[in-house]
Formats: sequence, structure tokens, C-alpha cells
Amino acid sequence: MITGAPQTRRSFLGTATAGVLGTAILECASSALCGQGIARKRTEFQLACMTLPYSGFPLNRALSGIAAAGYSFVAWGTSHQETPGGKRVPVMPQDASPDKTRELASRCRDTGLEPLMMFSTVYPEAEDGLTILKHRIIQASAAGIRQVLTFGHTKGGNRKLWVERFRKLGPIARDHGVLLVVKQHGGSTGTGQACAEIVREVNDDGIRVNYDAGNVMDYLNLDPILDIQKCADVVRSFCMKDHRNWPKDEDCGPGFGEIDHYRLLHPVAFTGRKMPLCCENIFAPLVDRPVNPEGIDFLARQVREYLQTVIQGVQV
Repeated sequence: MITGAPQTRRSFLGTATAGVLGTAILECASSALCGQGIARKRTEFQLACMTLPYSGFPLNRALSGIAAAGYSFVAWGTSHQETPGGKRVPVMPQDASPDKTRELASRCRDTGLEPLMMFSTVYPEAEDGLTILKHRIIQASAAGIRQVLTFGHTKGGNRKLWVERFRKLGPIARDHGVLLVVKQHGGSTGTGQACAEIVREVNDDGIRVNYDAGNVMDYLNLDPILDIQKCADVVRSFCMKDHRNWPKDEDCGPGFGEIDHYRLLHPVAFTGRKMPLCCENIFAPLVDRPVNPEGIDFLARQVREYLQTVIQGVQV
């Protein structure tokens, strides 16, 4: 009805009837969806910032900056420069005791950040890959971290060995309340579709896909919006980054590139699950990166606000 137009009895009855019919149609559609087992409960997107963008600064500064930028969740990066001009120090050494991961998780929570994910820092096909991934699962479980992230070499991976090892790791992950997630990293595992095919062959609830749209576009120059349609059912988290092909081929933070994040998140917007969105790259393209942590804080906040707006939009 157009506001301000005169309403006759006939137009009122027509409007009322249309409203009843519209409600009935919606109810029928809803019943049909329920009958097909299609979830319509909103996904609980857990918006996190990785410590990775702060790798040139101490880990404690990364945690305080992420919290100040308005995040409630954090994902552990790989290493940080703890002293000016010093060597980078691993966030969590591969052989660290579970007590050490428990201690770092406690530091995160004291800062107001719940840790969601940690890097495995090893390729699944590496000679010691199985041993390290087992220990990473144990470390994550001790810290209350629910996902361990791994990925293959940019030149490709040994699919047969991946499947063999993932079938051994899946039950271990489930027993420890952890998911081992694999993301795209060029080569033969450069798409979500390729990673999903491996995960489906493994067929274990402890092994799932992490989606990295920036990597799909960067390494293979493929459209991640088409790709995610082929793996959305097994995606359980995202490494959030964007990418530009013009005027420079460059990764960047979400909202600064060419990827449509509304279309990217739409296929997983109503899963009823908790799903980490871990910002791996928050930087603006074409310009120099900040030389001080306050500049990174500013970008972290911008990216958070952008993604929160996207999430609200796709779940209306």
C-alpha cells in the first residue's frame, strides 16, 4: 500500500486477504524447509583478529591492541618480534607442553580475548607432520582452543598421504574436542573444492575445511564466490583476507579488495553453528603498512566494523 492513498473497503479486504495468503505461503515454505532438514538458525560468527598482523611487535602488544580494537576473540599467529631488532619468537613452539598453551590462553582471557584457533606450522605431508599435528591437537585442547589450522605447500600436496594421516588424526581431534581444519594455499589444494574433496574422502567429523578466499583469488586467480558453493557444507571457519588484481596484484584486509563478502558468507549464514572468522590480513592495499602498532589498531577496528556490518546484512 502506498502511504497517503485513500483506502476503500474493497482495497482493505484485498490487502488483508493478501496478507493472510502471504503468511500461509511463508508458513508452507518454512514447513517445507524444515521437512527437508534445512537449518535456518543463524550462524554464530565469532569475529577474531589474528596476532599475525602484529608480528613485528611483541605478542602482549598484539593482544592489547586486538582487545582495544573491539574484538572478543583472537587467533594465535606464528611468531612475534619481542625485542627491537631481535629474532622472532614462536607464539607456541611445536614441542611446547600443554601447560604452556594453557598459560597463554589464560593471558588472552585476562585481556578479554577468547582464543579460537592456532596455526599448526607444519604441512600435513611433512616427514614429522603426523607427530606435530597430534601434539598441536593436544596443545589446543589444553588451552580450550577448538580449531587447529593446517595447509599444504604452494606447489601441491600428497593427497594420498593427507587422507591417510587425516584418518588417523580425526579420531584424536574428536577425542580432544578439537577440529583440524585445512585451508587453501595454492597448488593442488588451492581451492575450497579441492580441500573439501579430501575432507569428504576422509569422512571424519574431526577434519573440516577452513576457507581463505584471498588465497583462492591470489594463488589461482579463481572466483572464491563460485568456489565456496562447492564446499560450504564442510566449511567450519574462515581465514579472512581480501585481494585485489587491480591496480596491483596484492592481498589486503577485508573490505579493501575485490571480494564480495556478502556473497562469500551467505552460503554459511544459517548453519546454526559457531563459526570463527579470523582476520589474517587487515592491511590497506597500495600504501605502506603502519610502522607503529597504533596504526595496526586502527586498521583492525576498521575491518571489524566492516565485517560486523556484512554479518548483520547477510543474516537479515
